[in-house]
Amino acid sequence: MILSFPLPRLAGIAVLVLSTTSASASIPPPPGAAELAQRGDDIAWTITEGLTTEIGPRMAGTEAEAAARRWAVARLQAMGFANVREEPFDMPVWVRGEEEAWLTGPFLPQKLAIAALGNSASTGTKGIEGDIAYFDSFDALVAAPDHLVKGRIVFIDHKMQPTQDGSGYGYYGRGRFTGPNVAARKGAIAIVIRSIGTDAHRNPHTGVTNFEAGVKPIPAGAISNPDADQLVRQWNRAQQMRAKETPLGYIAEPLRMKLVLTPQDTGIRKSGNVLAEVPGSDPNASPVIVACHLDSWDLGTGAIDDAAGCAIITAAAKHVMSAGQPRRTIRILWAGAEEVGVFGGKAYFEKHGTEKHAVALESDFGADRVWRIDFKLPDSAKELADRLAAAVMPFGVVRGRQPANGGADIGALVQAGVPAIDLAQDGARYFDIHHTPDDTLDKIDPAQLRQNVVVWSAVLAILANSGDAELP
Repeated sequence: MILSFPLPRLAGIAVLVLSTTSASASIPPPPGAAELAQRGDDIAWTITEGLTTEIGPRMAGTEAEAAARRWAVARLQAMGFANVREEPFDMPVWVRGEEEAWLTGPFLPQKLAIAALGNSASTGTKGIEGDIAYFDSFDALVAAPDHLVKGRIVFIDHKMQPTQDGSGYGYYGRGRFTGPNVAARKGAIAIVIRSIGTDAHRNPHTGVTNFEAGVKPIPAGAISNPDADQLVRQWNRAQQMRAKETPLGYIAEPLRMKLVLTPQDTGIRKSGNVLAEVPGSDPNASPVIVACHLDSWDLGTGAIDDAAGCAIITAAAKHVMSAGQPRRTIRILWAGAEEVGVFGGKAYFEKHGTEKHAVALESDFGADRVWRIDFKLPDSAKELADRLAAAVMPFGVVRGRQPANGGADIGALVQAGVPAIDLAQDGARYFDIHHTPDDTLDKIDPAQLRQNVVVWSAVLAILANSGDAELP
């Protein structure tokens, strides 16, 4: 895929970092991890390629995810990390079934590209058919009286726009996160949404949805953006046709859809987290935790979401380890079952939440270049933040003005007060690929992946050698 922004040159960047950060006697140069990372090695690429090639899709709670954990343990051990282990947990498992949809009237039938949303109910093998209740946004559905929804198939039209920081996901994502629950409460027989994505490909974007206790789940799916455009055109045409005959002889009727979605809840199954460590020289210093998630959706091979994230944090930790033993332990968390409910992050917090953590970071936004660094650190770490910002500036990374929020798998830790740092990646094309069949290895730019590793290595080396006066 052609990118619309320039790629930074990595050659010689470590030297620039060292000269920049050592300009003041009060800002010591970072250890040599960034210099090692910029030499052109492809540790991160090798991990991403291996996981997507040898395992592929890794749906939470399935045998594929279990195979991915075994693969991860073997790879992390071979790389020389210590204390590599699985930490299992139980979770409810949902699996995909048959998925088909058609617009059936008043025009000639047309098939739609659809994917069921995680936790969708089944239509049964014969499917269901009904009139469409159109809403131009999630808020319009919330405001609608129940009688406009009851007995119909709800459609939410909410075209997401691309942004560098991905900030539109929270706003437009409400249609997927809670839209099915709202539609079910109002009596809909099913719901279909425009995919939460920014592409124009005929690929639907899947993702999880949830129903409140006491709300009976309904079939829920997402159609591709081109198919959503077609549905909207037909909806508008049907409204214009009301009470008059067209040249083709159709009489104005409601827009109708047929759905066949046959997912299944398979009960409680095993998932798990994979952990590894770079042991620190000071056993009394609290560890730095770096996280990603190992599971993926089943439509693609989970390259950008989140094999690349696991590769980035692991390559950076390897470079710090190769540069010399750090003061603090670096703990690597490849979390399980993130996509379907952050079960791995919750399990980690239940097991380790009472332990002291110095700072938490996560990579889960693809593989395009890091462009901004954000902090949520104690007041004692002001000089540390300044040093980190100076260290990454030569890589084209600017300092943000908003507090870091961590990521899904470290969210419980951050909420409990653990300091956090965000290394924000360019998300301009992330939601073209996110949760689609297009999430495959060819979408990763090796140069940008390498820039991630260099930035992460510089940051992680400084954090892992920070003092108690800077971080708890």
